[in-house]
Order: sequence, then structure tokens, then C-alpha cells
Amino acid sequence: MTPEAALAELRARADPARAAGAAAYHKADRPYLGIPVPEITALTTGWRADLDLPARVALADALWQSDIHEARVAAAKLLTQARLRDDEAVWRLIASWVPEFDAWAIADHACDAGSRRLVADPARIDEVEGWTRSPHLWSRRAVLVITLPWTKQNHPTPQDLAIRDRVLGWAASYADDRDWFIQKAIAWWLRDLSKHDPERTRAFLETHGSRLKPFARKEAGKYL
Repeated sequence: MTPEAALAELRARADPARAAGAAAYHKADRPYLGIPVPEITALTTGWRADLDLPARVALADALWQSDIHEARVAAAKLLTQARLRDDEAVWRLIASWVPEFDAWAIADHACDAGSRRLVADPARIDEVEGWTRSPHLWSRRAVLVITLPWTKQNHPTPQDLAIRDRVLGWAASYADDRDWFIQKAIAWWLRDLSKHDPERTRAFLETHGSRLKPFARKEAGKYL
């Protein structure tokens, strides 16, 4: 599967009416084709079956560089896999995308792929911590989205708990940030954590909840 062939398959499924709606909804200035995510997922599943990992990385890179919304989603989907051998090239490509994030949907699909690489090698959390100091809003937000797996363990190891506390520290450092997307990401992390670790969630809200916007505080405590 060449990049040209992949883009041709995507363009063949374009829906101009849906594309106009997607452009208005996502608001990022780039081409839209109007293809639903399940269709993109089905396409990339077929492509992955015929490509080795280096070829998948190369195709994902090319699709991302096209700057077409659906092609960037497809790039992330190509790399969304729990178990990969020799995954450093995958991680490096996903990490290189982070400074280019400019809208939530593409960022979330890329972070979904990236989270699997973090779980595979938690030492990469050290690199993610650097994003917390970025002037780029979407890089700071990515810290919370890409670490969501650590909200979900029912039986976390001591290492998992250390990472959980580390991310909560980053969330605390964001609490005074008034940007809606940052506040929403904090709330998302805490809401998911509350289903598995209500004690830590309550402790965070007792200490830092007053610094959150009311909607974020309410969302964070939704399941407590």
C-alpha cells in the first residue's frame, strides 16, 4: 500500500456534505473528506494486514504529512496496537506529532496510539513529562490523554501507582489554567480514575478542587 493508493482510497469515500460539517465542527484549518471513523478504522485494518511494521510507520508518516483530517486519523489508527516488537520508531513518530496537534479529535486518536507505547515502555513517561512545560496547549493536554491507561487498572502495581501519583501532580500544576480543554482533560482523567481509585480522586479534589472551574470539578466527581 503506497501513500498515493491509501489517499486515493480515502478520497473515493469522500462525502462533501459531511466534510463541510466536520470542518465547521473541528474548526482546524485543513482539508476534510467527511469519512466516519469506523470506515477509516476498517480501511486501516486492511492496510495493516499487508504491511510490515517499517512500512506501516512510513505510510503513517506520509498520511500525517498530507494534513488531511481523515488521513491523520488513519495514520494514528495504523499505529494503534497493544503489542509491537521493536516499537521505538512508532513511539518516535507519534511523539513527533504532538507539537503539531491543533484540535482534539486528531490529538485523541494519536494519543490512543501513543498510550499503548507508554504502557509497553513506562520509562517513556519521562519524555512525556517534558510536554507539561510546553507553551503549546495541545502538548500540555496530551500529557493527560496519553496517560489515561493509568486511570483504569483495578490492580495497579507499585510502579503503576507511582505513575498515577506523578500524573496527578501534573494535573495539580494545571489546575489554575483557565483553558477549557485543559480543564476538561483534568476532569476526564479524574472521572476515569474515580471508578478505580476513588480515594485518590477524593484527595485530589479536596486539595485542588477549588482551583478547578465548576464544570470540571463537577465532571471529575461525577461517579464519586
